[in-house]
Amino acid sequence: MTSTKPTPPSASSLTWERRRGTVARFWRAYRTHRAGLFGLAALALIALLALTAPLLVGADVQSVTKAPGTALEPPSAEFPLGTDQFGRSLLGLLIWGARISLIVGLLAAALSVAIGTLVGIIAGHYGGWFSTVVMRITDWFLVMPTLVLAIVLATVMSRSMWTVVLAIGVTSWPTTARLVRAQTIAVESRPYIERATALGGGHRHVMSRHVLPNVMPLVLAQTTLGISTAILTEATLAFLGLGDPTVVSWGGMLQDAREAGAVSSGHWWYLAPPGIAIALVALAFTLCGRAVESVLNPKLGVGR
Repeated sequence: MTSTKPTPPSASSLTWERRRGTVARFWRAYRTHRAGLFGLAALALIALLALTAPLLVGADVQSVTKAPGTALEPPSAEFPLGTDQFGRSLLGLLIWGARISLIVGLLAAALSVAIGTLVGIIAGHYGGWFSTVVMRITDWFLVMPTLVLAIVLATVMSRSMWTVVLAIGVTSWPTTARLVRAQTIAVESRPYIERATALGGGHRHVMSRHVLPNVMPLVLAQTTLGISTAILTEATLAFLGLGDPTVVSWGGMLQDAREAGAVSSGHWWYLAPPGIAIALVALAFTLCGRAVESVLNPKLGVGR
């Protein structure tokens, strides 16, 4: 009687098993950080409200002609956060504005980190005069005020959500580039990089298969920290009147409140909700980013 040998697992199944184990270990370490869990819970709640906004408040909440209330009503049972200068519910606008603020923050941070990662890996890998030139350009962007550059780009380009994303993304990548370059140099000093090169691995192979996976933890942490900055920058641009006038965002609500004279007239309910929402989301992303940094690099000693 012959016995059948068990089929060895395939390379892809082994890869997915290792990835699942890595994710499980990451979550076990992450959930020990109380501040990180608070930030994650707050983000999950805000994201849920943003995704269900069409069901909760409907698209008509943005309409000026269909406003259900009168101008600048104080908080009441019908309007828990009051109304704006057109009679629209501020609670509905706050929930709807979360969609734009989160989308712009995520896309701008992703663009910024993508540019910084690409520049950092290329500069760290090739080195020499090429790296020197690239890093001097990076230093020039680094010393220039990011907000000023974003304002310039948002002013000369058409006013839209994508303009704001582009303005934030192309002006806030230098910090990521410098961090990734330093990490790339450290990775390429390891023996397995020399062995990969000796076995015929080209520049693209080394950067994509060996360097990029080793810098991804740093990129992930930098992304979570960069989202909060991007949201604050978007709110600032919208407050200055450089956002998309056709959509509702938290920064745009602050701009509308300023134009309606809410500061001088004492209509605090018009100013407080979007300001608190921006601060809460920025804090939540910062807490998540610090927890991710601590998990990926315990030597940082980030508090729990």
